[in-house]
Amino acid sequence: MLTTRFVNGAPNWVDVGTSDIERASAFYGALFGWRFRSAGPDAGGYGFFQLDGRTAAGGMQTTPEQGPPSWTVYFQSADAEDTCKAVEQAHGSVLFPPMDVMGQGTMAILADSAGAPFGVWQPGQIKGVDIAGDPGSLRWVELYTPDEAAAAAFYGAALGLETSAVPFPGGTYTCVNPAGAGPEAMFGGIVPPGDDPEEAGAVSGAYWLPYFEVADVDTAVARAGELGGSVRRAAVDLPGVGRIASLADPDGARFAVMRSAPRPA
Repeated sequence: MLTTRFVNGAPNWVDVGTSDIERASAFYGALFGWRFRSAGPDAGGYGFFQLDGRTAAGGMQTTPEQGPPSWTVYFQSADAEDTCKAVEQAHGSVLFPPMDVMGQGTMAILADSAGAPFGVWQPGQIKGVDIAGDPGSLRWVELYTPDEAAAAAFYGAALGLETSAVPFPGGTYTCVNPAGAGPEAMFGGIVPPGDDPEEAGAVSGAYWLPYFEVADVDTAVARAGELGGSVRRAAVDLPGVGRIASLADPDGARFAVMRSAPRPA
């Protein structure tokens, strides 16, 4: 599962682009207990969502020209330039080339071979988020894509990720982990868009969905609705996984919440 002991290929950052950062701050603050702190006057409005002083995510106000409101998952890269080259060789694309972020690290925004956007973060002074796996922080990520095999091949070539088929009620689930890290380092999965009831039968783009741990999924779902968010997939129990639900914030940015099942001793 996700931790802050980051290795190459594992998610190390997540942020949301929104049309109204104040509204987003109020929503996520009430839902997860986050407080928004600006990264400073030179950061273009970018800031950090913090939980008890620890950074759980980033966020900034974006324009329609920058795309619809959405969450972006970033993966650790030892060399962002090399990763961009690998992405292009694997038939992905570079949406925003590597740039130094005020000496804190180097970022790039990319898209996989199916068009799903994602980022890479080459650590500098900032290694990644300060908290992961605890309530109010990133716990899991999931790629919705029309071709699971093609996605596995792409991320294997571009980020060095490994996939494995895990038995699941009704079939198998494709899990993802950094190369050579083993099952304990699984941080996400790959699923077809048809697993999302809202998009079943529709033509929709591939995308990464971040899952945030919560103390109680049903309470989080109800609270999100009270705050102007919406339910995209109702809460459901998954044996051995926990209870999950998919939501959208008031701006339409998609994310999920989960209460993880206790891990066996």
